[in-house]
Amino acid sequence: MQALQAYIDQKNRWNAIFKGEQFEIKTAKGRQRVAQALDADLSPENLTCDGELPASQVRARHASLTKAALELNKLDPVAAKAIYELYTGE
Repeated sequence: MQALQAYIDQKNRWNAIFKGEQFEIKTAKGRQRVAQALDADLSPENLTCDGELPASQVRARHASLTKAALELNKLDPVAAKAIYELYTGE
């Protein structure tokens, strides 16, 4: 669960700056929201920063996000179905 917790911690630190939503995985609703955030981050536009990132950074981000998504899938397969990008790669 290290990759998933690292992802949540990073999102929460960033969101705290702007007084935004704090993510958690203790509830089904929380896990669903994390799955939606992972899906958004795995979209090609966000993953590549609209094509601005070098391929090595894209690969590293993809590997990290995929690992977090797979850990969420082990924890809650129902919530993880919201991660469309994980299953389609589109």
